[in-house]
Amino acid sequence: MQQDFGRRSNRDRTEATRADLIRAARKLFTEKSYGETGTPEIVAEAGVTRGALYHHFADKQALFAAVVEQEAAAVAAEIEHASPSTLSARDALIAGSDAYLAAMRAPGRTRLLLLDGPAVLSRAAMDGIDNRNGNRSLREGLVAAMRAGSMVKLPLEALTALLAAAFDRTALAVEAGGSVEDYRAVLMSLIDGLASRR
Repeated sequence: MQQDFGRRSNRDRTEATRADLIRAARKLFTEKSYGETGTPEIVAEAGVTRGALYHHFADKQALFAAVVEQEAAAVAAEIEHASPSTLSARDALIAGSDAYLAAMRAPGRTRLLLLDGPAVLSRAAMDGIDNRNGNRSLREGLVAAMRAGSMVKLPLEALTALLAAAFDRTALAVEAGGSVEDYRAVLMSLIDGLASRR
């Protein structure tokens, strides 16, 4: 019984160290950028040793990938929370869209997911992360709308990619000072323009 407690305690410590590293890295990557942040700063901010960093992550890029994955998962969770299955397919798409725009206003998130992410990890790697998270939620919403007959049937992957690009461009524009109301109005028109005319 004592050994089980020790293993749980070690596992808890391991998970806590990993979480501290991700938290510290996120803070520094958003304050300074990936390129301007060194691993000595990250371990100092996290209060751990360099050995602990390299025990959990192969290198700074692997740590950055973990930060980005966590951020993308947080965005997807907010979208899914805002668009429960009790909503109509169209209303779920609208609610999910609004949740995405709100989630992307978290400090540093646009930089992590839309600027540094593709530059550091590659566009293909970011597509993989997006497809496991926010794009998955968008794709599911589009499938539901097409099945419900409230949206014209179009090639799913192309539609998901183009709408996701429009949402990302909106997040970047709003981050740069653009009117969220103006961009939202256009996004809503795009979604409504896909409505089935039957």
